Amino acid sequence: MTGLSTAGSVRATPEGLLWEPSPRWVRGRTGDVTVVDSRHPLLVWEPGVPVPLYAFPRGEVREDLLRPAGDPPTGRHTGSRVFYDLEVGGEPLENAAWTFPADELAGHIAFEWFRRTGRGLDHWYEEEEEIFVHPRDPHKRVDALPSSRHVRVEIDGTVVADTRRPVLLFETGLPTRYYLPPEDVRLDLFVPTGHRSGCPYKGTARYWSWRGGAGVPADVVWSYPDPLPAVAAVRGLVAFYNEAVDITVDGERLERPVTWFTGTLT
Repeated sequence: MTGLSTAGSVRATPEGLLWEPSPRWVRGRTGDVTVVDSRHPLLVWEPGVPVPLYAFPRGEVREDLLRPAGDPPTGRHTGSRVFYDLEVGGEPLENAAWTFPADELAGHIAFEWFRRTGRGLDHWYEEEEEIFVHPRDPHKRVDALPSSRHVRVEIDGTVVADTRRPVLLFETGLPTRYYLPPEDVRLDLFVPTGHRSGCPYKGTARYWSWRGGAGVPADVVWSYPDPLPAVAAVRGLVAFYNEAVDITVDGERLERPVTWFTGTLT
C-alpha cells in the first residue's frame, strides 16, 4: 500500500472497504460551526453501498467538539467500533462521527450527512459549491440527453404515459431513466405527496403516488422542478421507477431491473 497523495487510484482494505484520496477541498458544518475543513479528504466506499462517503485526517477536524459516544451502535459502517457524539452549542448529535477499523484509514474520521441519514452535519461544500446527501462519485457519470424515442409507461395494464419526446438520463450503475413531458403523462391518475429526496447530481425531487389501488409502491413518480445545471434538460419532466412499472421503448418492453432502489420501494 502506497501513501495517500495520489488521487485516482482506488485501493482496497482487508475489511472490504475501497478508498482513494480526493483532491477536493471539503468543508462540513452544523449550523454556523465549521466542524471539518479538509484539503486532504479520502473517498471511502463501504461494501454493498453504491455511494461513497468522506473520511478526514484528524488534524482537519474539530476534535474538540467530539465526545466518545454514549450509546455506540453495532453493525454500522463496516465493523467500526469507535463512534463519537458531536457537541455544538450544548446540543449533542449522537453517533455523528466514527473511525474505520482498517489500518489504511487510521487517523481519519468520517461523519454522517444529515440529508442522507437524518443525523450528522447539515451543510457540506466541495470547493465553494454546496453538495447534498453524499459526495459525488468521481467514477460515476450522469448525462441527460433529449431523444425522439417512443416511450410508453403502463401500470396494471393502464397506459399512464406516452411520448416521442423524452429525455433519457444515463447514470453509471443505474438503469436508463426516462423523463417525460408532463403533458404526455396522465398525472390525473396520481396524487402529489410530501415526499422529497435529494441527489448530489440532480437536485431535489418531488413525488406522486398512484391512485389506482394496492400493489404499486408509493412515490413511484418524481420530477426535478429546479435541477442542477448539469442535468437542466430534465427540468419539470416526469420519471417513473423502472423497477415498479412497465416501460416500452420503441415497441420493446423493458425488463424491470433489480437495483439498490428495489428494496426501498414499498
